[in-house]
Amino acid sequence: MEKRTEFSKLGLFDAHVPRYTSYPTAPHFSGDVGPDTFSHWVQAVPKNGQVSLYLHIPFCRRLCWFCACRTQGTQSGAPVRGYLDTLKVEIDMLAAQLAPGITLSRMHWGGGTPTLLTPEMITELADHVAAVLPFGPNAEFSVEIDPGEIDQPRVDALAAAGMTRGSIGVQDFDPAIQKTIGRIQSYETTARAVDMLRAVGVTSLNTDILFGLPGQDREKITQSVQKLLSLGPDRVALYGYAHVPWMARRQTMIPTDLLPKPEERLRLFETAARLFEWDGYDAIGIDHFARKVDGLAIARRNGTLRRNFQGYTDDTSDTLIGLGASSISKFPQGYAQNAPVTSAYTGLVRGGGMATVKGHALTQEDLLRGRLIERLMCDFEASAAQFPGHEDHVSSILRKVANAFEGAVKFDGNTLTIPADVAPLTRLIARAVDAYHMDRKGHASAI
Repeated sequence: MEKRTEFSKLGLFDAHVPRYTSYPTAPHFSGDVGPDTFSHWVQAVPKNGQVSLYLHIPFCRRLCWFCACRTQGTQSGAPVRGYLDTLKVEIDMLAAQLAPGITLSRMHWGGGTPTLLTPEMITELADHVAAVLPFGPNAEFSVEIDPGEIDQPRVDALAAAGMTRGSIGVQDFDPAIQKTIGRIQSYETTARAVDMLRAVGVTSLNTDILFGLPGQDREKITQSVQKLLSLGPDRVALYGYAHVPWMARRQTMIPTDLLPKPEERLRLFETAARLFEWDGYDAIGIDHFARKVDGLAIARRNGTLRRNFQGYTDDTSDTLIGLGASSISKFPQGYAQNAPVTSAYTGLVRGGGMATVKGHALTQEDLLRGRLIERLMCDFEASAAQFPGHEDHVSSILRKVANAFEGAVKFDGNTLTIPADVAPLTRLIARAVDAYHMDRKGHASAI
């Protein structure tokens, strides 16, 4: 009870803060970064190097009410066909700017619903990418899969294209909660999708589950987690539901009086987290869990865990190129984001140019603070000694953070440590490192 009182005093139950999958966060991107900057950064990728690739497929057959992603509904194949053709044009323009010999470290297809593509489209897109960016050694290819929008031909096409990880959104298995959030997905449907993936040799399964959903309590989340564990996922993301109807209008369909209070959200998280750890999963950062042999768990033990727009990752590439509407690219020099609206994205690409409309060129201070935040989010610890030549400045930043969270964190003048029992404060602590003004728009509850 004393710890919850401390959390409350520090603002955990009231604050809305970023998830810090980038620094600075996307709301601070500006129009100062455009197509020319994007092209310059692409051309700076050294020959024979490696990059990661994110492809955004924004279409869904159904629009789930809880989702705040950039998606659009379609019951016809025509918009998907047109979008795929545009995506291929963008890939060709990227190819013209890349140095020779560059290969893929990671590729992720996100959405939306990438598995809405037909088997023929899956093969067509995968082949088009491979002609430009072939897989490098130990490359990984992950795809977001809607269990209600997948069948054997599409699984076979993904496997033939080299998919190594399937990513399935579960959210919650309780039928009443599913109805309230507009996402009907039975356990049987999910298990069928998992069985198909395993049968074709997909070696890794990632699943997402949410806490803080309307009508969710500790008994219900326990039942959902136990069902999820029976599917044997290799890694799990335990995300807090972000109720941001001012940003995602479809969330107005969700009755706010059914949403758990912030203190109960923390209890829901703790309940689910204990179940994963009791089942042998390692806790990864603030909201992921992985089997000990999974790449995330190995990276955590080795101190090489990183954070990007998909959450925690063991990817070592310094460049992530995002293609498709709303996709964000991360280069050593900065961030670049495509036009978020599909029609605007299509118009730019079909007009013969890259679709970048905003971004951010990183300063030395951005790089330093971003790395500090990443280490706190990944390791719950950051040290001035990790920043040769900047020790005094980093120590000063960490001292201010320690003063703001006096009694909660540990600081010896060089290293700031977040103890395990105050890990829920991590995003708030990261915000204290953030030099940019943070407002509520687009940010999730701190827990």
